[in-house]
Formats: sequence, structure tokens, C-alpha cells
Amino acid sequence: MSVLTKVDSLRSGRTPFVLATVVRAERPTSAKPGDRAVVMPDGTMEGFVGGSCAESTVRSQGMRLLATGESTLLRITPTETSETVTEGLVTVGNPCLSGGTLEIFLEAMFPPKLVCVHGDGPVARALLDVGRALGHDLCAPADPLPDDLAALVVASHGHGEEPLLENALRAGVPYIGLVASRRRGAAVVASLNVDDEQRTRVHTPAGLDIGARTPAEIALSIYAQLVAERAGAGTSRSAAPAETTGHCCA
Repeated sequence: MSVLTKVDSLRSGRTPFVLATVVRAERPTSAKPGDRAVVMPDGTMEGFVGGSCAESTVRSQGMRLLATGESTLLRITPTETSETVTEGLVTVGNPCLSGGTLEIFLEAMFPPKLVCVHGDGPVARALLDVGRALGHDLCAPADPLPDDLAALVVASHGHGEEPLLENALRAGVPYIGLVASRRRGAAVVASLNVDDEQRTRVHTPAGLDIGARTPAEIALSIYAQLVAERAGAGTSRSAAPAETTGHCCA
């Protein structure tokens, strides 16, 4: 399997990986510019970016980038020196290298954020449209929920909410939103068969308070809250009136 075919397979399987591409090779090295390899989450590699010495360095640096989500230029030299890190560049001395210097661009590749939306009303449809525009993968909730699910948003006007919310809480889904009026949302959350700490993880009314009124604006406020949660920013709740969103009121 070629490296690019492997890349396509990993992307379709929603598997994160690091793509390593040789951009400069100083003789004597066995690799040449354009050689590629992928580093997978279990540490296995496919492709070629040099001999075993270069491969071990690329593997260790690739695993680090999978943890941080960053990309960098890696310079491997044959001189035994301590690792140095500057902005966008990591230099590693590996004395077992054949004698030349390699520069390899390591690009961390992660699948699009996976968001499940439950409902078929105007807000649910807007969540699908805005999510696609943002490059997310969209799905309908299933049992069990996908392991890499980033968010579940329930916008079903009171239909089938509690089991979905409980399932998402128990599965540890990072972001859980309920589109409802403040009063009805609080009642739904209070009725869930989970502990108090888990109840606090349900965002209702879902979305940041940006004065949203239309379904598209409400969808935008919810995705903004999802980004803010990831960045560790504040999570002020949306105060959009229920009658403008098609929610089921209390």
C-alpha cells in the first residue's frame, strides 16, 4: 500500500496520524526529498523517511505531535547534541545517522470534529448546515455513540431527549447541548437519571449568549460554545427566546 493510499484509508477511518515528508536530505543519507511515511497512534509506521535511526526519531517526535496536535519541521543531525526546540523547528542529534542531515516536515492530521444532532426541526437542520460549512462530520445519534464523538446537540422539541442525554453523559461526550427554553431545559436536566455533577455538563439553553434569534444564528451560537469549550474559554449560555427557535416551551 502506498503512503498516499494509507493516508486516504486513515482519513476515511477517522484515525489521527502524522504525515512525515522529507524536504531536505544532505548526503550521505538513504532518504531523499519527497520520501514520505505515516506515524499512527500505536507507534507503527508505514513508508520511508530514512533508515532505522531516522525512523526511530520520526516515530518518537510523531507520537509527541499526536499528543499536542501541532506540526513542526524536524531536523536530524549526525552530531550528538541535546534536543533543541524553537518556533516551528525541532533539532535532534542522532549519532547513529549515516552521516548526513535530514529535514522532515511532520504534519499532525486529525479527523474532522464529529457532531451528532438529534431532531428534524429548523434549529436541527441549521445545525447540520452550519456544521458542514465549518468542516465537521455530522451524524445522527446511534447506540452506542461513536468513541470519538465531540458533541451531541439535542434539538428535538421534547422528543426522546432524556435517554439521549443520559447516554451521552455516561459516555463522557465532551460537549452536550439541549436546545430548549431555560425553564424547560432545567426541568429536563433535573429529570435525568444521573448524578448532580453530570447534570452540570448539559448546556441548556445551548449556545453562547450572542443575541441569537434565527435558527442559523442559534446554530452558530452553539458551535461557538463548542469552540469556546475546547479552548477553555467562558461558557455563557444562550438567552434566545424559545418562541423564536421552535423549542418546546415549559
